[in-house]
Amino acid sequence: MNNKLKKWQIAFLVLLVVGAFLIVRQQNVTPYRNNKGFIFGTVYNITYQHSSDLHSLIIEELQKVDGSLSPFNKKSVISAVNSNEDVTVDDMFTEVFTKAMTISRETDGAFDITVAPLVNLWGFGFRSGDLPTDRAVDSLCLLTGFGKVRLTDGRVVKDDPRIMLDCSAIAKGYGCDAVARLLRRHGVENFMVEIGGEVVVNGVSGRRVPWKIGVNKPMEDSLNTAGEFQTTLSVTNLAMATSGNYRNFYYKDGRRYAHTIDPRTGRPVQHSLLSATVLAADCATADAYATAFMVMGMEQARRVLERHRELMAYFIYSDDNGDFAVWHSPALGQYIN
Repeated sequence: MNNKLKKWQIAFLVLLVVGAFLIVRQQNVTPYRNNKGFIFGTVYNITYQHSSDLHSLIIEELQKVDGSLSPFNKKSVISAVNSNEDVTVDDMFTEVFTKAMTISRETDGAFDITVAPLVNLWGFGFRSGDLPTDRAVDSLCLLTGFGKVRLTDGRVVKDDPRIMLDCSAIAKGYGCDAVARLLRRHGVENFMVEIGGEVVVNGVSGRRVPWKIGVNKPMEDSLNTAGEFQTTLSVTNLAMATSGNYRNFYYKDGRRYAHTIDPRTGRPVQHSLLSATVLAADCATADAYATAFMVMGMEQARRVLERHRELMAYFIYSDDNGDFAVWHSPALGQYIN
């Protein structure tokens, strides 16, 4: 009886070793592929390990997101909502709208998908040198506020038909999530999905180590050609998004301030936070919180992080001497190179 048991145990161990060898061999043989393109007004760069090229499926998935959430696509769901058409929204829109409303509540309105008209008003004013009047700002504030829109029976209901929705501060992150889900459905374990700087990573890179992701240093680089990193992070199975108006500063008393509009006041914030990078389980969440933190400033953002231990953040700010300084969540230290 003991001999039979030993033989069975030996056979089982041999099968385990052979199976592990075959899995490792397959992992080493299966190529890493790279797909690039243009979507949402920016570029995407997707690296993944798979026996087949999945680019056509990736493009199809990104076009679904564009067809739901892009205000520049005249046939999109969000364009129909903004035109006050009688439209039943799709699952993608529902998922993003619901998440946006949740994060708006958690940040006391610092994140708000109705703020675009105010951002556009101030953006034009900064470029022209003729800042908006209080009257112009206050009139648009009447049409701003996440509490003035809701989703009822698959339709967006607005308190005022002139309210416009813009999901640009969450859509790139959601696009990364959508592609990540597609890759997982096709059995891909090792991948990096990057759209316009927002990233989802899983597994390991082609070098069999965690993925290395750079955090850009805020630089006054109008052509965005410098590409200098403040730091790099070695991460896996996480999403990361960065918000920061790197190329649009103004100065006051020797300190730099980014042109960021607070949806709650309709006016520019005045704090020294220049860049907010957030790591989360999904990229839509990271994207939205990064935007909210740029509105809130570092102290308020840190209070939100205390309530949401599932998030990690890396902040670059201007110190009292006008130099770059850094604060990050303690848990993030293990990922910093």
